[in-house]
Amino acid sequence: MTTAYQFEELEHRVSAAIAAADPAVFDALALDVFRFQRAFNFPYDQYCRLLGVIDDLADWRQIPAVPQAAFKHAALRTFDAKAQVATFRTSGTTGEGYGQHHFRSMRLYEEAVLRGWDLLALPPLPQIILIPTPAAAPHSSLSYMMGALKARAFRGEQHWCIAPDGSLDLNRLKSLLENFATVNTPVLILGTALAFLHLFESIQLLTLPAGSLAFETGGYKGSGRSLSKEALYQMFRDRLALAPSDIINEYGMTELSSQCYSRGLGRPHVAPPWVRTVVTNPTTGLEVPDGETGLLRIYDLANLGSVLAIQTRDLAIRRGADFELLGRDPAALPRGCSRAADEMLTASS
Repeated sequence: MTTAYQFEELEHRVSAAIAAADPAVFDALALDVFRFQRAFNFPYDQYCRLLGVIDDLADWRQIPAVPQAAFKHAALRTFDAKAQVATFRTSGTTGEGYGQHHFRSMRLYEEAVLRGWDLLALPPLPQIILIPTPAAAPHSSLSYMMGALKARAFRGEQHWCIAPDGSLDLNRLKSLLENFATVNTPVLILGTALAFLHLFESIQLLTLPAGSLAFETGGYKGSGRSLSKEALYQMFRDRLALAPSDIINEYGMTELSSQCYSRGLGRPHVAPPWVRTVVTNPTTGLEVPDGETGLLRIYDLANLGSVLAIQTRDLAIRRGADFELLGRDPAALPRGCSRAADEMLTASS
């Protein structure tokens, strides 16, 4: 049985799991994906061997998670480089190098983005995007995700408001909002936390049409800026007249293919049914009791072509099967898919 055949067979099964959004299929499918990745991802197999991990695991929680930094040091893929169709990169500034996530197919990535979005049950709205376009940032997973979300915009309507030099195109943004307000059409405005901060520092008040929403991806990493989520959401209220319940936060990263979401303040991030999140004790590697703090580990079935299990450097509180994000481990280097989009804004400000 060839690598390509096995990849396509598992891709079909994972695709079906994403479409069904059925958590019951995760356990067995995760173990099958793990065995496939051990067989065809040589660096990951070597990593498992060093840990003394056997092939025939009994539980998906036993699947070894690679640290995020591994994506900077090894080509973690289950296919030949000639079959590669895309590569996403972390930002790679501040001297730590950049990580790379390689893809044989974009099918699962796009399906995970769109099905995860559908589970949010948001109304289809015209989209105003404060992130560089996929053409301007071809290695940005966040830009690619925004492009994929065109399929969920009202009549496919997207408006990108980043100028060629990477700065916010404030005049275009204001003109768009005035036009939508005139016809009383609510909008969805999407951007990184830093992009919104730049916007808020440039305006006093922009009135959004009733029913409008905001989508922010977090992240000030490497920018020299810092603002609590509560303070940022107060600025949403003061500058855009949006309540916290009108704001969706996305948790994602270059090394993943799926996203977790929370809405408003004081609510945990929820993973889609084809993803599992575990908050781990950094010393023992075991899951912490409910309500305790640890490092976030993520198992993403859509990561078929790379590595299913990733040990992040993010601190979180376990909230049952969900998690409350606290931020980066202070010992970790700054990085993140949001930062790659933010670098243009930082450089141009």
